[in-house]
Amino acid sequence: MNKGSHLVMTDCRSKVLIITINRPEVRNAFDLETAKAMQAAMDFLDDDESLLLGIVTGAGGNFSSGMDLKAAARDGPVPALARGDFGILGRPARKPLIAAVEGYAVAGGFEISLACDLIVAARDAKFGLPEVRHNLLATYALLRLPLRMPYHLAMELALTGAFKGAPFFERFGVVNVLTEPGKALDEALKLADILLANGPLALAASKEIIFQSLDRRGQEDRLKQSTIVQRVINSDDLREGLRAFAENREPIWKGR
Repeated sequence: MNKGSHLVMTDCRSKVLIITINRPEVRNAFDLETAKAMQAAMDFLDDDESLLLGIVTGAGGNFSSGMDLKAAARDGPVPALARGDFGILGRPARKPLIAAVEGYAVAGGFEISLACDLIVAARDAKFGLPEVRHNLLATYALLRLPLRMPYHLAMELALTGAFKGAPFFERFGVVNVLTEPGKALDEALKLADILLANGPLALAASKEIIFQSLDRRGQEDRLKQSTIVQRVINSDDLREGLRAFAENREPIWKGR
């Protein structure tokens, strides 16, 4: 049964909600309406008692390229919603979430996969944090990624903006399962079946205890970083980075 909006489609398969980001023409990048649709999907998963877990994936061979930078250059960055950026990063669903990643999961797309509890990825999938190329910040990933992989590697990703393949992240435990290209959703459904053999209350409670134990620390860190973030958000360089992307040219940084 397909529900949701045309931007984020939801498909109920027994006890699993498949959530598909559906803007393939822009590699499933997020504008405000897409973020609202993702938030609605998270609300739906939490509110429907017949659903026990969710799978987040992308249409058209990519997971997500994050923020729609052309829309942001035109309208300004997407504001955070009640569940945080992209309608998921601050407060994902309280039920377990599996990311099924094909193609690119970069910038906010990588952050969305990190907001999930398990990641299944095709061997040729690419992850990365290219925000610094546009004078943007991957704020949630900057807090979550150093908790999940070695400090120097997380720092390399954050400071270079380089993309790395799924096998690199599987080696360090960020990706749980590697699959052949085109099979990420199928393998995520198999992993979902393994989870669903367990007690549903214990599943949700286990996820929430781990999430809250890390999120309390994350909330404190986000408060500490707010003044650092605001300096970047309010800068001339942010506007220049977005304009340069929209105009397909190299940015001219001024450091202010």
